[in-house]
Amino acid sequence: MNRNNQSSVSEFILLGLPTRLEEQGMYYALFLVMYLTMVLGNLLIILLIRLDSRLHTPMYFFLSHLALTDISLSSVTAPKMLMNMLTQSQSISYAGCISQSYFFALFAGLDSFLLTSMAYDRYVAICHPLHYTVIMSQRCCFLLVIVSWGLSIANALVHTILLSFLSFARDNTIHHFFCDLSALFKLSSSDTTINEMVILIVGTMVITLPFICILVSYGHIGATILKAPSIKGICKALSTCGSHLCVVSLYYGGIIGIYFLPSSNNTNGKDVIVTVLYSVVTPMVNPFIYSLRNRDMKGALRNLLSRGITSA
Repeated sequence: MNRNNQSSVSEFILLGLPTRLEEQGMYYALFLVMYLTMVLGNLLIILLIRLDSRLHTPMYFFLSHLALTDISLSSVTAPKMLMNMLTQSQSISYAGCISQSYFFALFAGLDSFLLTSMAYDRYVAICHPLHYTVIMSQRCCFLLVIVSWGLSIANALVHTILLSFLSFARDNTIHHFFCDLSALFKLSSSDTTINEMVILIVGTMVITLPFICILVSYGHIGATILKAPSIKGICKALSTCGSHLCVVSLYYGGIIGIYFLPSSNNTNGKDVIVTVLYSVVTPMVNPFIYSLRNRDMKGALRNLLSRGITSA
C-alpha cells in the first residue's frame, strides 16, 4: 500500500498539555520527576522480585511483568512529551505517530490482561487455597503471560492497520500530548465508522471483559470471606488484595473516564488530564502502593539495603 495515496500529511503537531506557555518549565520539571520516579520505582520492584527467593511466587511473577509494562506504557508517551516541552517543538512524523499509537494500544491492553491474571491468582489463593500450587503452576503463569502478550499484540495490530488506511489531508493538529486514536479519528477526512466500531468491539474484549472477570473474581473472594467471617480472615484478604484493588481502581477509573463517559468536543483538556492519570501517574504510584502495603516487599527491600550496607 502506498501511504501517499492515503495521506498527504508527513507529520502531526502535538498541542501537548492544556497549560500556558509560562507554565511549561514548571510542568516539565514536575513530569520529569514523575517519569524518573516511575522508572526507578518499577525497576526496583523487578530487582527485588528477581533477587529475593521468597518473592518467587505467581503473584510477584505477574507483578514483575506489570512493572515492566508500566515502564513501557509511560515510555511510549512521556519522553516525547518532555522533549516537546524542552525544545518547544511539537511535531511528530507520520510513522512516529502510527508507531506511538501501536505501542500505546499494546501496553495499555497488556496492563488490562495482567491485572486480570493477578485477580485470578488472588481468587485461587483465597477461594481454593489447598489447590493453589497445582492450579497456579509455573506453566499456567507463563501461559497467562504469553496469552496476554498475544492478545495485546493482536489488538494493537488491528487498530494500527485500520488507522493506516485513513487519510489526513485536512488537518494535522492533534489536541493531545500523544497520538491518541480518538484524537486521530477527529482529524481524519476519511469515514472512521469502521475504526470506531472496531474500537467498540475489540475494546469490549480487551477492557470490559477483563474488568468483568476482575469483578467476578473479587465477588467470589468476598463471598468466601463472608462464609466464615473473622477479623483475621478479613485482614488477610485486605493485605493480599488491597494493593491490587487500588491499582485496578486507578487504571480502570481513568479508562472509564475517557472512553465510557459521554464527552463533547470541548472536553479535550479533560481527556488529556485523565490520560496523564492512567499512563503516567498510575504507573508512578504502583510501586508505592505495592511496597507500602506489602510486608513481603518491605522485607525484601530491607534485606537488599542491609546487604548493600554490609558489603559497603
